Amino acid sequence: MFPGLNPKKMQAVMKQMGIAQEEIPASKVIIEKTDGNKLIIENPSVTKIQMQGQETLQIAGDIKEESEEPQISEDDIKTIVDKTGVTEEKARETLEKTNDLAEAILELS
Repeated sequence: MFPGLNPKKMQAVMKQMGIAQEEIPASKVIIEKTDGNKLIIENPSVTKIQMQGQETLQIAGDIKEESEEPQISEDDIKTIVDKTGVTEEKARETLEKTNDLAEAILELS
């Protein structure tokens, strides 16, 4: 935190100020966002800090975001068009609605 300050002295100063730190062993941290997406933190360093009656988590690591939206592949769209003869737009719309290739083909047939 402060360059040139001995970490043990820093811990002692923090303890005097009523601040406690604890490392939490973790292999992955997942944060579910309100929009349905997820933040995935791989190889995290998690520290719990207690100060003035409050607990705070500090998390650092390799962050990636995952979308809950289903991935529509162009191959699936092409398959639906080939099997049913509908337009790509109609195939995409139906696949987005059903989220299932076979069900989309059946619905359009």
